[in-house]
Amino acid sequence: MRLKQFGGMIIGLSVGAALMACGPNSNQPNPGTSAKNQFSKSVSGELKTYGFNPSDEVGKSRSDFANAQLKGVKVTMDTSSFDTQKFAAQAAAGQVPGLIYADRAQIDTLADKKLIMPLDQCYSLWGVKPTERFYPSVISDVTYQGHVYGIPEFFQAEAIIANTRVMKASGVSLDQLDTSKPDQLLSAAKKMTAMSGGKPTRLGFVPDMPGSAAIWLAVFGGRTVDQKGKPALDDPNNVKAVTWLKKLTDAQGGYAKDKSLLDSMDVFGAKNQYVKDQVGAQVWAQWYVNVLSDYKKDIDIAAVPIKTLDGKTLAMAGGAAYAIPAKSPNPSAACEWAIRVTSPEAWQKASEARQKTVEKDNAINTGLFTGSPVADKANRTQFVKSSGDSDFDQVINTYYQILPDNRPMGASAVGQSITDNLNNAVIVALSGGKSPQQALDDAQAAALRAWKQSNAGRNG
Repeated sequence: MRLKQFGGMIIGLSVGAALMACGPNSNQPNPGTSAKNQFSKSVSGELKTYGFNPSDEVGKSRSDFANAQLKGVKVTMDTSSFDTQKFAAQAAAGQVPGLIYADRAQIDTLADKKLIMPLDQCYSLWGVKPTERFYPSVISDVTYQGHVYGIPEFFQAEAIIANTRVMKASGVSLDQLDTSKPDQLLSAAKKMTAMSGGKPTRLGFVPDMPGSAAIWLAVFGGRTVDQKGKPALDDPNNVKAVTWLKKLTDAQGGYAKDKSLLDSMDVFGAKNQYVKDQVGAQVWAQWYVNVLSDYKKDIDIAAVPIKTLDGKTLAMAGGAAYAIPAKSPNPSAACEWAIRVTSPEAWQKASEARQKTVEKDNAINTGLFTGSPVADKANRTQFVKSSGDSDFDQVINTYYQILPDNRPMGASAVGQSITDNLNNAVIVALSGGKSPQQALDDAQAAALRAWKQSNAGRNG
């Protein structure tokens, strides 16, 4: 999966064995679960954050807003991406920051190891109902054993961005890019693929492997976890999904050759794959529309929703969340700052800042997909207008249309282990190293070992 810093959003690293080694004794109660509220509206002192990088106008405007609300609190930031080994070392030394910003896939693991505290009382103190401020699916991703452990942001769902210039030349229509009809989609991909000397020069359909593997499992009715968060990578429908992905990959030259072409593409530049007609259609999260808008005069695009086999629109996305370490030196300030930076007021500041940039650059406002339905609606109503480019208007509207159909990625105490093992299994299967069944069986076995070592696995 191609990644981009956007408004402070980051993608977390692997949790690994470091957290397992430094987690408190499993017999200890979860910190913060007592009746006494450890959060207060009276804040002072210093708040050190780790992992959040306000590198653009979206992140900076919200950060400035939150800082201004915490009068008398000095906020300092470690803007490097959250690293679990670094955090584990901090926890072991009793020198944790006041607030961290990590991939949502890591939140349940950190909660399981008792390295972060539940935030139910934090939300309650500020009168915020989690499933009202945020999409329920986003809150589900940061909920562990009935308690909410994160304050999330961003839900940039994935859809298919098609190159209509290539489609027209290949005799393919938008309705043929229907994921609920995989055989039809495979046929369309073959038509749009171009080969030279046994190597692809254009990929007909790029499913974004292994980054979007969990989404494709869901397309075929599969899953990564069960209702308790236990790994379910060997689900029979997962095998069907990876088997189809192998057919698709082989039809376009094979995994190694496909990856070589993908790695050579100027994804963020003026010679990107849509400008150079190197793809017929590709799966992308919403943020990439903003990248393509810089080259609107040189591309012809349209968007198509991803659907499950029964024809239902599917919107899934990862993202980040703020969490408070169990031994945070200033939990009250951390709580307020995180609540403020994800508030509708903060997103309003971000929307205004983004609009100024859009106007200055004579660009297209593609919207902000925040993880908050209130903020998303306000931003769209106020700032996302007709751009004068029918292609981009259609693409932007498609992403907004799929947003209500959001669903959780599937939270687990070993979420990162599941993701890592799934990604490895997909690469091995698509490369032909193992059959899809064997690759997923091996991934399941590895994820289960991690699960059995987790508190959730031992106690469940």
